[in-house]
Amino acid sequence: MAGMVMGRWAAEPVRLRNAGLWVLQIAGAAMFFMAGASKLAGADSMIQVFAAVGLGQWLRYFTGVLEVLGAAALLVPPCAGLGALWLTGVMLAAVIAHLTVLGGNPAIPVALLLGMAIVAWGRRERTAGLFRR
Repeated sequence: MAGMVMGRWAAEPVRLRNAGLWVLQIAGAAMFFMAGASKLAGADSMIQVFAAVGLGQWLRYFTGVLEVLGAAALLVPPCAGLGALWLTGVMLAAVIAHLTVLGGNPAIPVALLLGMAIVAWGRRERTAGLFRR
């Protein structure tokens, strides 16, 4: 009986960590689906943002695809870490764009970058397993 109680307590932090990662994954998926869809649908605000970046509207489509695919990957357990890793890269580029070209407050891209970096780190063993197969 005592062994079962100790095993349950030992498993509790792992469950909490997994639940926390799922919260970040679901919230991130929702945010990136919305952001990617607005880019792909050609929302006026997104057209203006990417015009200000100055690299062409192809970048808006490319970013939108990366965000939608990354959002989907966050919801597929074997792919969640990889999706979070590439979304971390997308948000790093967004932060750099805010700091160098766009101006404004980069708080949202920074928050998304941190959230995705936490998921990527938390799911790193599963991601590494994808490459060991």
